[in-house]
Amino acid sequence: MKTLKAAVFVMVFSLSVATAGAAPVKNIVLVHGAFADGSSWSRVIPLLQARGYNVTAVQNPLTSLSDDVAATNRALAQQDGPVILVGHSWAGVVITEAGMDPKVVGLVYVAAFAPEVGEAVGELGKAYPPPPALAAPIVDKDGFMSLPVDAFLKFGSDLPASEARVAAATQGPIHASAFAAKVSAAAWKAKPSWFIVSKLDNAIAPDEERFFAKRMKAKTTELNASHVSMLSQPKAVAAVIMDAAAKAAETTVGSR
Repeated sequence: MKTLKAAVFVMVFSLSVATAGAAPVKNIVLVHGAFADGSSWSRVIPLLQARGYNVTAVQNPLTSLSDDVAATNRALAQQDGPVILVGHSWAGVVITEAGMDPKVVGLVYVAAFAPEVGEAVGELGKAYPPPPALAAPIVDKDGFMSLPVDAFLKFGSDLPASEARVAAATQGPIHASAFAAKVSAAAWKAKPSWFIVSKLDNAIAPDEERFFAKRMKAKTTELNASHVSMLSQPKAVAAVIMDAAAKAAETTVGSR
């Protein structure tokens, strides 16, 4: 009987230790997409900070995939402990490669591309209807691509027009060659992933987003939102990120 009681005590104690070790991940690194900058997360950041998360928004140079990955890696190097890495749109490509960093324990894709090794963003969308928001890009003599104001009105179809115009005025042009780049690794194959599908997306076809989410076996949330759900529905986006922070920690503890 004493042996049985001792065994039960050890089992309960072990479970208590495991549960205690499954504290939510506290570091969140947010990566913005093309035609944007870190301020695109301005409505999500305070929601996460209010819940005690350490939040960092990467400023991508948008000069190439490798440069954006390097900028994200620098942000990851500054984190103390495990990280949830979040990418919007083009940044899905960035976090797919940068997410191989051992500090990253979970990935969140927000209306984003999620390529496999050997796939280029410029080729991925050809099986889907042409996105209205990208119908008339402007490419300068140096190869940098920007978008006209009306494209941002389609990007943020669920935002006030005045906000969409501000986004157009502050946009970050991306070098067109970035869309031909291919990732060297796909972190979503090795790490738990979450995906937010924007059902009103005019920049990436919603069915393309669903394809990515299904392929990576991501926990998927669908929002009645435009391409910029982090601006139009920040509470819903923050909720998914916090869910990832909690669940990724549990996965990490359970796999030890």
